[in-house]
Amino acid sequence: MGAFAEYVTVPSRIAYHLPDSIPFEQAALIEAVSVAVHAITLTPVVPGDTVVIIGAGMIGLLALQAAVLAGAGKVLVVDVDDTRLELARRLGAVETLISTKNDPVAAIRHLTSGRGADVALECVGLSSTVNLAIEGVRKGGAVTLVGNIAPAVELGLQSVVTRQIRLQGSCASSGEYPTCIELMSRGAIQVGPLLSAIAPLEEGAEWFRRLYAKEPGLLKVVLRP
Repeated sequence: MGAFAEYVTVPSRIAYHLPDSIPFEQAALIEAVSVAVHAITLTPVVPGDTVVIIGAGMIGLLALQAAVLAGAGKVLVVDVDDTRLELARRLGAVETLISTKNDPVAAIRHLTSGRGADVALECVGLSSTVNLAIEGVRKGGAVTLVGNIAPAVELGLQSVVTRQIRLQGSCASSGEYPTCIELMSRGAIQVGPLLSAIAPLEEGAEWFRRLYAKEPGLLKVVLRP
C-alpha cells in the first residue's frame, strides 16, 4: 500500500491473503489497524478497566475499538475536534472530552469517581498530551505511548515516580496482520467510517493539500490508481 501504483512486487513472506469481505480500499488501513492492535497488546488492559484514549485521529479511533475488544469496561476519548469525537462515540466511546473547552484531567477524574483511568493510550506525541495521559491515570496505572510527532517531550517525572506510573512505548506492529485481517473481515474493527474519501490518483495533489491544511473532518483518503 502507499506505492501509488496499480501493481507492486513484494516478497511473498510479507504478503497476506485478502478475504473477499475486505475491499481494497479498506485493506489500505490494515497497517494502521495493526499499529492500534499492537499498542493494545502491549497495554495491561484487564476486563472492566477504564481506558482513556488521548487523540481521536486514525490511530486513536482504532485503538478505541481495540480497547473495547480487549474488554475495557469504559473508554473515554479526548481530542480538540468535536467532529472526531462524534465519530469516537459512534465507534464505542462512553464519554468524549474536548480538551480545549474544559480541564480534561478534572473531567477524567470526575468520570472515574476521583480515581483516574486504569490505563491511557497517548496517540498524539506532544508534551501536553503525554502529560495529560500521565495525569489522567490512577496511581499505579499504565500509559502506553503511541503518538510520535515530537522528537522529544517533557514529562512530569515526579508524578510518574511518586504515583508509580508504568510507561510503555509502542512502535508500529509485530506480527499482528493476520489477527487484524480477521478482525476487519468480521467487522469487529470498523475502518469504513474512517475513510473520508476514495479518489482517483490524478486528484492526489489536491487531497494532499487539503490534508496538510488540516481540513476539519478529514481522516484518511485513499487514492485509486
